[in-house]
Amino acid sequence: MTQAPRPVRTAVTPGPATGAAVDVDDLTVEDAVRVGRGERHLAVGPAALARVRAARRHVETLASADRPAYGVSTGFGALATVAIPPDRRVDLQRSLIRSHAAGMGALVEPAVVRTMMALRVHALCSGHTGVRVEVVAALTDLLEAGVVPAVHEHGSLGCSGDLAPLAHVALVLMGEGQVVRPDGSREPADEALARAGLAPIALAEKEGLALTNGTDGMLAMLCLAVVELADLLRVADVTAAMSVEALLGTDRAFAADLIALRPHPGQAASAANLRALLADSPIVASHRADATHIVQDAYSLRCAPQVAGAARDAVDFARGVAQRELAAAIDNPVVTADGRVESNGNFHGAPVAHALDFLAIPLADLASMSERRTDRLLDRSRNQGLPAFLAHEVGVDSGAMIAQYTAAGVVAELKRLAVPASVDSIPTSAMQEDHVSMGWAAGRKLLRAVAGLRQVLAVELMVAGRALDLRAPLAPGPGTAAALAALRTVVAGPGPDRVVAEELAATEALVADGRLLAAVTATIGPLA
Repeated sequence: MTQAPRPVRTAVTPGPATGAAVDVDDLTVEDAVRVGRGERHLAVGPAALARVRAARRHVETLASADRPAYGVSTGFGALATVAIPPDRRVDLQRSLIRSHAAGMGALVEPAVVRTMMALRVHALCSGHTGVRVEVVAALTDLLEAGVVPAVHEHGSLGCSGDLAPLAHVALVLMGEGQVVRPDGSREPADEALARAGLAPIALAEKEGLALTNGTDGMLAMLCLAVVELADLLRVADVTAAMSVEALLGTDRAFAADLIALRPHPGQAASAANLRALLADSPIVASHRADATHIVQDAYSLRCAPQVAGAARDAVDFARGVAQRELAAAIDNPVVTADGRVESNGNFHGAPVAHALDFLAIPLADLASMSERRTDRLLDRSRNQGLPAFLAHEVGVDSGAMIAQYTAAGVVAELKRLAVPASVDSIPTSAMQEDHVSMGWAAGRKLLRAVAGLRQVLAVELMVAGRALDLRAPLAPGPGTAAALAALRTVVAGPGPDRVVAEELAATEALVADGRLLAAVTATIGPLA
């Protein structure tokens, strides 16, 4: 069975939230992630509760009427034509959750589950789902108490929304299923609720559908990805700048007037970062007037802002998709402002799935460019006079030779992950759901891609840092020197061969927890 991915900062420790509260009506992509990571409380204000009550009144009116209403007095999916008598409708909702909690495979990261829960609270508070206030409170209390439902990696096709993952959350609200302890083990949901002082809830008409019909799982992964990538793209500029210096490259290709000739905003931001990082660099200055120096660097150096900038623009697009999805009513059926309960297709995950798939492409491209710089740093025929593989005693020591193999292996995996999931579709529910988005699968592979990009950048950081040390007595600029100093707090400088895996793990952690960027920005100011 494939192990679940471990993207940047998604493995939070389940527990009560810390930090300030964010109102559900003001929830942004970044705030949803902060709630998911346990960095913010989620508050539901009076205006949201008023909308919930108003929509619920419409549902209760329909529940008492003779005319069938989907999700209120009928079965689900291909069973929508089966009428359900009033005395069986609580059983109907309970059966829906039990039958739809059909996930398999590795457990999904706690931050993904918590972000998904926060997004579902947001959706319930839209005034278009028809649940009772008690359901909103139960889900919010679950978040506040740090109870994390056990959600499995496989089970969602992204249409009608993320059914199985959301059903596993709803199952815990009912006091059934399992939750994940802080140590990663599992325990029965009823025991976890009792310890947290929470009571199970019995679902009424439409509430089972309202808890499971939506894109919250795939949207949670998109939100986490775009927030994490905002920092990783800055790290990519840092490692590129270090490689440019270590390879005796030029900063002239990053000049503002040259970059402005192609006015893509991401390219401009990345080039600005490279200029700031390479400013006042003694290494760059050492060969600026050297007539014998190569005036055109290899593409992996010279075109760094073009590739990293395109990735930035892709992330900005994806963030826009995520923010629009946050503003959407994605339930089915939906409660309209005039009290109708109408079936619709807003739950279809295509818009989110396409953005998730799209992001995997520039991540693979950016990682590929980073790996090419790493390879160049290690090749004595191209690294401008540095020892082969940056080894301490060439021949006896292999230096960083195999670190490049690792980066190459990850890049190969990223290329496979760039194949879109959303072009696939397997019909379900007796052909009632005859086209599905596969958005959940797109989200799972994107999180793997984010993790892979971080790993490839960590390899470049470690190798470029060693190369900069080997350029002594020439020194790097203040920005890259700050990155190198941060690296040296976790990994020693050049010397005889050591266990590379341990150094790569420490370097990756330096990137993942923000220490690398913090050191750089403390020295030269914020990066774009």
